[in-house]
Amino acid sequence: MKVVILAGGLGSRLAEETSIRPKPLVEIGGMPILWHIMSIYAHHGLNDFIICAGYKGYMIKEYFVNLVLHHNDITVDLASNSINYHGGTRPNWRVTVVDTGMHSMTGGRIARIRDHLTPGEPFCLTYGDGVGNVDIAAEVAFHRSHGLKATMCAVTPPGRYGATNIEGQFITSFVEKPRGDGQRINGGFFVLDPSVVDLIPDDDTIWEGGPLEWLAANNQLAAFKHDGFWQPMDTLRERNHLEELWNSGKAPWKLWA
Repeated sequence: MKVVILAGGLGSRLAEETSIRPKPLVEIGGMPILWHIMSIYAHHGLNDFIICAGYKGYMIKEYFVNLVLHHNDITVDLASNSINYHGGTRPNWRVTVVDTGMHSMTGGRIARIRDHLTPGEPFCLTYGDGVGNVDIAAEVAFHRSHGLKATMCAVTPPGRYGATNIEGQFITSFVEKPRGDGQRINGGFFVLDPSVVDLIPDDDTIWEGGPLEWLAANNQLAAFKHDGFWQPMDTLRERNHLEELWNSGKAPWKLWA
């Protein structure tokens, strides 16, 4: 099964980081968030990736070309023009990086990788800027069981601010960053039939607009409810939060050994 990752946006809300590199290469614990996302899927046995690149996409290509170089000790023998790698492991990944246009919308990027999909075989889709301890294998099994065109991981967003209970002039309790109001949102981590690409007419199509709205209106969009950890990385605050979790040694999305 292919895993498609949307990785072409400008990431303007994280401009402190994305002025010099694409958002999916912003690092958490010294590794790009894109690597973290791919490691989640690889943990569930999915290791054939299609990266929809755009803004500074050449840097994503260079990262994968030099991935082993980046993450291993090396000995360079200049006389023989050879490099020996020491320690580390090489991920068993197959990665296709596709230039899906500088200004394409999310739907347009999906349409541009149509020829890389396997006809008749569902594929996974997610964004290149969010992590979670989603049970991908269970979601894929759920998708195959209901027979609809699309499955979307539905999550309850984390709260951003602490909440208080007040009685008279006294604060009787304080809850740090409670979960949202119970309304579920699009958490990414889709499983899709390749026919959904036919719902995307051009580069200007937003996946979360017309295509998803059509699927919902025609009872072709199933919800895979996820109540575990989920966190996007839209701002520097959120990036720092993920960094703190990683450094604590208790990153909830780290499912792999």
